[in-house]
Amino acid sequence: MAQNTSMEEFEALLNESFEIDTPQEGSVVKGRVIAIEAGQAIIDVGYKMEGRVELKEFANPGEAPEIEVGDEVEVYLRQVENARGEAVLSREMARREAAWDRLEKAYADENRVEGAIFGRVKGGFTVDLGGAVAFLPGSQVDVRPVRDAGPLMGLKQPFQILKMDRRRGNIVVSRRAILEESRAEQRAEVIGKLNEGDAVDGVVKNITEYGAFVDLGGVDGLLHVTDMAWRRVNHPSEILSIGETVKVQVIKINKETHRISLGMKQLQEDPWESVQAKYPLETVHKGRVTNITDYGAFVELEPGVEGLVHVSEMSWTKKNVHPGKIVSTSQEVEVMVLEIDPAKRRVSLGLKQTMRNPWELFEEKYPVNSEVEGEVKNITEFGLFIGLDDDIDGMVHLSDLTWEGRGEDVIGNYRKGDVVQAVVTEIDTDKERISLSIKALGGDPFAEAVAGVKRGSIITVEVTAIEDGGVEVSYEGTKSFIRRSDLSRDRAEQRPERFQVGDKVDVRVTNVDPKTRRLGLSIKAREIAEEKEAVQQYGSSDSGASLGDILGAALKGDE
Repeated sequence: MAQNTSMEEFEALLNESFEIDTPQEGSVVKGRVIAIEAGQAIIDVGYKMEGRVELKEFANPGEAPEIEVGDEVEVYLRQVENARGEAVLSREMARREAAWDRLEKAYADENRVEGAIFGRVKGGFTVDLGGAVAFLPGSQVDVRPVRDAGPLMGLKQPFQILKMDRRRGNIVVSRRAILEESRAEQRAEVIGKLNEGDAVDGVVKNITEYGAFVDLGGVDGLLHVTDMAWRRVNHPSEILSIGETVKVQVIKINKETHRISLGMKQLQEDPWESVQAKYPLETVHKGRVTNITDYGAFVELEPGVEGLVHVSEMSWTKKNVHPGKIVSTSQEVEVMVLEIDPAKRRVSLGLKQTMRNPWELFEEKYPVNSEVEGEVKNITEFGLFIGLDDDIDGMVHLSDLTWEGRGEDVIGNYRKGDVVQAVVTEIDTDKERISLSIKALGGDPFAEAVAGVKRGSIITVEVTAIEDGGVEVSYEGTKSFIRRSDLSRDRAEQRPERFQVGDKVDVRVTNVDPKTRRLGLSIKAREIAEEKEAVQQYGSSDSGASLGDILGAALKGDE
């Protein structure tokens, strides 16, 4: 009887087991830890199935596994039975499936999720979201670039899901969105308490090329480099350091963007208020060169007050050189105030005005007709440039190179570097020009030769050459030419061949031309003048008397 009863119970249990479906592969099942050995947990998932799971699958990134015998866990059934007759289980895949369900709901509801950064990959980091692995782009780590992400590794913190695709297994999250949201709330609260013009204390949080970010107690304001001091600041690190507490003034608040502009110099006295009184026009002051550009140099007269020395006001003589070749940064110089524009906060300064005009000094030292000596600096098609005192040049025009011949023919005799002497013929200080003459060194031989000679004078010349068109003659070393038509009053005697080289001939001066340096001479004019004089003294040309008769009578009278 008892045996029949036990058989019935066994049959009932057997039927019951057949009625219960064996779990399908690829599903999440519950199991109980029955043993831990060799770094693995042995889990009984029922249905007379046991499997092994590595202990590391029960640990969160950076943490030790927390599991004991008797714990009930969910695992993923990958295979009902392997070669050893064991179920193939995965805790990690179970967590991933559960995590994806939870994350999809959070993504749909736009809720934050908790995770921990556990690895670095190209372009960002990997985040464990409680079983599912997400990608955190480098740009989404913080509101500002993060140089060292070490302190963030393994730390549980909230993230915002930006995008997810379960089929592809892709999840993109952002830590920056969480920070910006909390910062926006904090900024709104702090900004609500600030007003433009308020003076507040802040801590320098970051320094850049263009300024510094100052923490005002939960909200950052930008202190631009131009608002740090009235003087020129080349880099914010000159006057600020990270972590330093500074007093600043709120210049502007943008309620929409929550951006705050700060200033330090606004809390100091503006030096420009007294510039006109301290620096009258045409006064000379000492200053320090702070910056050099292609168009000039900036000179600091006092902290906060800078003036520009334009390149044209730097030197009397150096016209086409870079300002950096005249002055250097940090050099102390004397400058003259030329112009002040308080509205534009500009001061025009002059460097050359503190020195005497070298052309005026030259004129005082070497007045016109003085002799000077200098080196040939340049040779051009129209003359020579001679280096003189104080780096100024004088020019010898082609026409001032020689008395005889053409300047074009003799300029080739000069070379750069030759030391020559010349006479100052003209000085124009306004146009900064000095005219010199080399030919004037020995005086003007033509002027000396014809001194006292004027038109109508009778002089004696010597024949130096016979030509078809006339004869060349010399008077006191100067050459002249008598044309054939001027050789005689009588046309029959207007023959050049009747003269010989060396003959002395009396001629009448018809013209004195200092430009061409020539005398106009005529034998014919002398004869006509002598006849006219004889007629006036001894007879009339109408009486029929010949010139020979008149001259004969004159000779007898003289006897």
